[in-house]
Amino acid sequence: MILEDALGDRGTRDANDLPAVKATLDDLFRRAAAARPDVLALIDPPDRPSFTDGAPRRLTYAQADRAISALAARLRGFGLPTDSVVAIQLPNTVESVIALLAVMRAGLIAAPLPLLWRHADAAAALSRIAARALIGCQRIGETVHGDLAMHIAMETFTIRFVCGFGENLPDGVVPIDDIFDSASAPPAIERFGEAADHVALVTFDIAAEGIVPVARSHAELIAGGLAAHLETRIEPDAVMLGVLALASFAGLASTIVPWLLTGGTLVLHHPFAPAMFAAQCADERCSVAVLPGAMAMRLADAGLTGSLHALLAVWRAPERLAASGEWSGTAALVDVPVFGEIGLIPSRRNADGRPAGIATGRLVLPRGAPQGMHVLTVARTAAGTLALAGPMVPHAPFPPGAERGSGPRLRIADGSIDTSYPCRVDRETKLLTIDAPPAGIVSVGGYRFALRAAQDLIAGIEDGSTLAALPDMLAGHRLAGAGADRDAICDALLAHGANPLLVAAFRRKSPHQASAA
Repeated sequence: MILEDALGDRGTRDANDLPAVKATLDDLFRRAAAARPDVLALIDPPDRPSFTDGAPRRLTYAQADRAISALAARLRGFGLPTDSVVAIQLPNTVESVIALLAVMRAGLIAAPLPLLWRHADAAAALSRIAARALIGCQRIGETVHGDLAMHIAMETFTIRFVCGFGENLPDGVVPIDDIFDSASAPPAIERFGEAADHVALVTFDIAAEGIVPVARSHAELIAGGLAAHLETRIEPDAVMLGVLALASFAGLASTIVPWLLTGGTLVLHHPFAPAMFAAQCADERCSVAVLPGAMAMRLADAGLTGSLHALLAVWRAPERLAASGEWSGTAALVDVPVFGEIGLIPSRRNADGRPAGIATGRLVLPRGAPQGMHVLTVARTAAGTLALAGPMVPHAPFPPGAERGSGPRLRIADGSIDTSYPCRVDRETKLLTIDAPPAGIVSVGGYRFALRAAQDLIAGIEDGSTLAALPDMLAGHRLAGAGADRDAICDALLAHGANPLLVAAFRRKSPHQASAA
């Protein structure tokens, strides 16, 4: 079994300790490919041509393995040293998974970027971690990402190579579509110590003071995915439908790692088209789906969950979970509240359909199992906020030496990280409930903003302009802007390279949109 192979011997550990993870993500993929080379590994969204270049792909494990090796060899051919950082900004397609695993197979560190990040956020983040290369594509929706990638590279002096999938790439971007027709292998990687303990990837959190790089080893990432896998009880060889973008710890731990642990098929969905979701569930005979929490509730109410056996409902705004409705669907629902890039706490719904609370202490999964595994430790701080520690939580700031600098960084005390999420304790059950997001942070559909920084940016564009965050049951929050010249504010934000969600806060609604709202 892939799962057993990934974990070391318990030896003299306590019965509920997580065994030492001795595999990398690439090891997990190689084992699945060796066991089932002719089985479908990755399936593209059928509507792929509507949002990016190329026809939908369907790759077996053997085909995916060759493409991963070819791209890994290309990256090492650039002369990138081991543990160089390679940024990735791709839609939810086969290429996004191939690129992620290829970077790791090449002995490099992946840094997936949120799709809506433009050059202001991307350049700031990549400069912090000294990224050496960027993998993107020519088009995502109406945005020309090929030009955006070059703009990011020009503002990030450490980036030397820009690669891209798609057609009509701009000058300076190395085309890499040919990896699907290549058969080359990267050189062997020399490592000191256990490969699983090396940094696998960097994601980016948002704190009040700015963008915070969060690095995880293969072992820490696998521990997070193992938590989702164990609580959902995903069967071997399952067909999983993944809706979340693969640019966050939540997306990777709830989608990529469980897929690799089961050795099944991953069906990708570019969010979000409800009818396409239902069609993919039926056509590919999916048994498990990973999607945003609020969307899971809406789909069930609309009868669009089909014959799914389980749903992982990922709550990027965990304060919304307690107020969610009762679950009455036939599929098992596993809530996954996510606390920025720090950690996640999977939990199956109670028998009455209500969300389970969060218990303090050691989280052992699957719950109630005599041979469960410790994946996380939960505590409430003296300040009344949620703190996380344990196998899935990052253990050091990044890049090395960041703790000696003055920039935003991960703050770790005795192996524990304060998530800054306010929480309260129920007097009877002693369970925790998340009350609000961290002070000064708003979440819009999974994208986090430091509200004060955004307001200061707007105020610098036009005197008297304002930006507010309003509660939204589906997205967590929505941004609403006001100003005398909204068109000029939009143009200035676009020129600055701001997130399109911030730009959209100032766009004038059409009469149809206003009536629909």
